[in-house]
Amino acid sequence: MKRREFLATGAVGAAGVTLGSPFLLGGSAAGANDKIVLALIGCGSRGLGCIINCCKTNENVTVKTVCDVNRTKLADAAKNIEKTFGYLPGTTEEMQTVFDDKEVNAVWIATPEHWHMPAAVRACQAGKDVYVEKNLSVNIRESRKLVEAAAKYNRIVQAGLQNRSASQGFSAREYIQSGKLGKVVTVKTYFMLGGGQFTEAPEKPVPAWLDWDKWLGPAPYRPFSPSIVSEHGRGGWQNYWAYSGGELDDEASHTIDLTRMVLGDPPHPKSVYAWGGHHVYGGTGETPEFQSVVYDFGDYILTADGGPAFKYMYKAPNSIRNDAAKFPNWRNYSARVEIYGTEGLMYLGRHGGGWQVLGQNDKIVAEDGAVFPDTAHQKNFIECIRSRQKPNGDIEECHRSSTLINMGNIACRVGNKQLLFDGETEKFTNDGQANILARGTYRKGYEIPEDV
Repeated sequence: MKRREFLATGAVGAAGVTLGSPFLLGGSAAGANDKIVLALIGCGSRGLGCIINCCKTNENVTVKTVCDVNRTKLADAAKNIEKTFGYLPGTTEEMQTVFDDKEVNAVWIATPEHWHMPAAVRACQAGKDVYVEKNLSVNIRESRKLVEAAAKYNRIVQAGLQNRSASQGFSAREYIQSGKLGKVVTVKTYFMLGGGQFTEAPEKPVPAWLDWDKWLGPAPYRPFSPSIVSEHGRGGWQNYWAYSGGELDDEASHTIDLTRMVLGDPPHPKSVYAWGGHHVYGGTGETPEFQSVVYDFGDYILTADGGPAFKYMYKAPNSIRNDAAKFPNWRNYSARVEIYGTEGLMYLGRHGGGWQVLGQNDKIVAEDGAVFPDTAHQKNFIECIRSRQKPNGDIEECHRSSTLINMGNIACRVGNKQLLFDGETEKFTNDGQANILARGTYRKGYEIPEDV
C-alpha cells in the first residue's frame, strides 16, 4: 500500500460510493444461500487458520484474495488455501486492491495491531464488512473512529474477541444477573505467561521477502531488525509500543472483554492505576515484563495482573478447550478470572474452560462447561453479514474493552500513576501526556481522519 493510496481512500468514503453486491451498504439482508466472498489481510497463522475454518464451517463462503507485505507468508497462504479448497486465491501486497474489488463482501484483518484500525476504517469506507482481530487498537481514539465508521457506512464489524460467542459467557452472565453470586465486590483477571528476556537484534538490510515500509505503515519509520518481523513466525513486534500493547494487549484483552461481558458490559471506569516495567529479565523491549492494573468502576474494582514472567502457569490445553466436561486447575491457569460476590466466588475461563462457583469449604455450588468458541464466533460473523443484525463481538462494546487495555498501558507509560477518566469524552482529566498517547500519532499519509 502506497501512502498516496491511503490518502485517496477518504474520498471514497465521503462520496458514498456503492461497492460490491447489492446488500453491501446495508439496506437489506442477504439470503441464507447467498455467496459471501472474503479477503484476508495479514497471512500469519492466526488469520489464515481462522479464515480457512470459517469457510469450512459456513455454507457458500470463499476466499478470493489474500494480502500481505511478507511475500513468503503471502505465497504460503495462497498455496494452503488451494490445497484445502481446490482453488487458488489471488495475491496482493496492496490492501487497496482488496478494497477496490467489488466482488469482495468482507475482509478479515489479522495484521499486527498498529494496522488494525487504519485497515478496518478504510474497509468500512469501501463498503466492506469487517472481522478484525484483537486487540482492536493501539490507542483509544482510533477504535472510537472505527465505531463511527461502522455506523456511518452501515457495516457489520466483528471484533476477534471470540469469547463474545462463548456459551460460558452467556451462562455466567445469566448466573450473576440472577443474584445467586450476590453483590459483586471485586474482580481479578490474570494473564500470567511463561517467557524470557527479549533483546533486539542488530539492524540489518531489509530482506527481499518483506516490504518494510508498508509493514511499518502508520508507525514511525525505523531501520529493520529481524527481532521485529519474522519470515515464517510471529516475530517480536509485540515488544514495541508502536506496534502493540504488549501482553496486556495480547492476552488480557480476551479475559477483560469476557469479564465485561459477564458483568453486563459496564461503562468506562472512573480511573485507572497501573504499574509495570522490566524488573524480571531486564530485556530491551518497551512493553512490560510484568504489569498490574487497577480499574475503578465505582461499586467494585477490576484488576489485571501478569506478563511473560511465570513459567509455572499454563493456558488451558486442547483437552480442556474442546471438552465441556473438563475444567482447568484454576490455581495454575494463566488466564483465569475471579469474580468475588458476597455469596460465592466464580472462577471463569476463556477459550473454553467454562466456569465454577465455590461456596464455603471449596464446595462447588454451580458450574457450566464450554468449548473453544472460534467456530461459533466465525459463524456469527457470516450470519450477521447475511442478516445485517448486530454481531456478538459488536464494535461498540469491544471498543470499550479495548479502551481498558489502552488505559492500563497509558498509565504505565506516563510514569506508573493513577489517571482519572471522563467516560463521556473518553479523555483523561489529570494528565496531558496521557491524552496525547490516547490520541496516537501516525506517519504522514496514514492518518485516520477526524471525519471518517
